[in-house]
Amino acid sequence: MNTSAVTIGKRSAVVLSLASIASLMMFVWPLLVRVEPQSMQHGPDAPFVFIGILPILIIIVLAELSEGGMDSKALAMLGVLSAVNAALRPLGAGTAGIETVFFMLILAGRVFGPGFGYVLGCTSLFASALLTAGVGPWLPFQMMCSAWIGMGAGLLPKRVTGKAEIAMLVGYGIVVAYVFGFLMNLWFWPFITDAEVPYHDGHISYVPGDSVLDNLHRFAVFTLLTSTAGWDTGRAITNTVAILVIGPAVLATLRRASRKASYGAIPTFADR
Repeated sequence: MNTSAVTIGKRSAVVLSLASIASLMMFVWPLLVRVEPQSMQHGPDAPFVFIGILPILIIIVLAELSEGGMDSKALAMLGVLSAVNAALRPLGAGTAGIETVFFMLILAGRVFGPGFGYVLGCTSLFASALLTAGVGPWLPFQMMCSAWIGMGAGLLPKRVTGKAEIAMLVGYGIVVAYVFGFLMNLWFWPFITDAEVPYHDGHISYVPGDSVLDNLHRFAVFTLLTSTAGWDTGRAITNTVAILVIGPAVLATLRRASRKASYGAIPTFADR
């Protein structure tokens, strides 16, 4: 039986791909064009980023609905899991990298498929931001990163089961913990000024007009010093422990719910 709560058709796949490419450009555009450092926050640009990303999310959801990819049962499951993630996130609050929202996103994406994982990543971070007063210029970037994490979990090989599946999910949780930190650093790094350390030429800030490789090298050093060894590693440990300890039980529960909901089943009218 198909357990995907959101079936991705051809049109949905195109929209999803375009949305992901556009979102990625939101992260990397300072490396591709000349931009002067301004501040650590995007300042007045932030609302326009938010306004620009919301229509993409709406288009994705509408595309899924119009193709019959998201029915009332999928919407109900989406609401429940978004609420669970929103409630889980304040338990860690990101302290020392402890993030309690990503392991559930990974497990749900694994069970319900990449389309559901993508939408759940967006709705979970948005709901938790409202709950924790975490709405800011960073939110659309967090939503996109989380959407990719959920989608990637749904794209992992389906034939892997048992302990091998848990090991695969643990490995995925570790990788995305560092990727999330990398991308979330990238969104604001070009706007930090005068960051210097005793390294090479001393600069780890963005240099307008410099080559992509040189700026990426500075960014790699910046990320290693400010994020990788602390926040990202804490996030990786949290994902690992959560998936190992409660992952099997949560997977079994979600799969039981998926079977009862009969996602992808064709309704019959024999009793009419």
